Amino acid sequence: MVWVRSPVYFYKRKDTFYFSRAVPADLRHRFNKKKVEVSLRTKSEVKAAKSAAALSDRLERYWDSLRMEQIHLKELGLTVVSQSPITSQHHSVSIDDALACYHRLKGSDKNELFFKASERSIRYLKECLGDKTIEHLQAGDAGLFRDYLFDKGLSSSSVKRVFSTIRAIVNLSIRENGLGITNPFAGTFIPDDHNKVKREPIPAENITAIQHLCREIDDEPRWLIALISDTGMRLAEASGLLSEDIRLDAEIPHINLQEHPWRSLKTSSSQRKIPLMGASLWAATRIKEQNPTFAFPKYCNEQKCNSNSASAALNKWLKPRLPEGCVIHSFRHSLRDRLRAVECPSDIVDAIGGWTTEGIGQRYGKGYNLNIKAKWMEKLLT
Repeated sequence: MVWVRSPVYFYKRKDTFYFSRAVPADLRHRFNKKKVEVSLRTKSEVKAAKSAAALSDRLERYWDSLRMEQIHLKELGLTVVSQSPITSQHHSVSIDDALACYHRLKGSDKNELFFKASERSIRYLKECLGDKTIEHLQAGDAGLFRDYLFDKGLSSSSVKRVFSTIRAIVNLSIRENGLGITNPFAGTFIPDDHNKVKREPIPAENITAIQHLCREIDDEPRWLIALISDTGMRLAEASGLLSEDIRLDAEIPHINLQEHPWRSLKTSSSQRKIPLMGASLWAATRIKEQNPTFAFPKYCNEQKCNSNSASAALNKWLKPRLPEGCVIHSFRHSLRDRLRAVECPSDIVDAIGGWTTEGIGQRYGKGYNLNIKAKWMEKLLT
């Protein structure tokens, strides 16, 4: 038997692995450099090998598509004519112009976070590439931008979010201005961040101790913590509530979680009714007694919901009282584990926590009512 060794397209430099592969000779005229070379953002040879293999496979498929394009053009007797953006009939579109267009057309029903995130992403892009016009952006710029974001210390998930925003802005600008170019930020390889910090659930004994402290201190920030502790709401969901969203006079006391102008919801599944039990029922009662309009006026008003401020304050208080790696969002992780422990079906867990359930069938019907949710949540208190 003859063994064929697979090619290796990565190497190590200063403890970090890099991907490197030459552009095929027959396609070299299509690109601005002869070699593709990017950091794999890892010191692990095993992880580097997997990332390099995935990137190499992606490049192979891309190069094969270009070769097929050349074959088809030849059969049709066509030749691609390169047109410089400067000689094009279209006017130049700056990066700032593209952002303004994106805000104008997409931002009519968006909250402040939409504008801040897009402005931040464009600021990063300009810091890296300067004031290039949209039609002068090149495929190699995307790789440079990715590496720039990693060098700033952003995690892989953050880099992917920034790229998603930039891709949407550039796509819209290309369509609106009729630019005959391909979005250079489409299909950019972004390696996974293997050093991502995992949020740990909070042990049951710590949850009980925190809930006891919340009752003792009995103030607005502690009501917010207690409300989240037995409902599993996201911090922004809870801090953006109106007092009227809390229905204590219903047959089953619950929160009617819905979108508001000052606070959107993450997904369509996030809009839901959550039974109130234990510490969350106590917190809801205190809120209704003290705050007639906004449930948490310290963190929310008609203009905005300042969940970032709430997060900083609550995590500062929680840090010495919780195990390492646990934060306010860990209550949400814990609720899922607590429901698993009482053998609650996963689709009911999703309905309580507002997680998106996979499958087309889950989109049909009205979902689980409060009685079913309450039956399972009562088991958490026994």
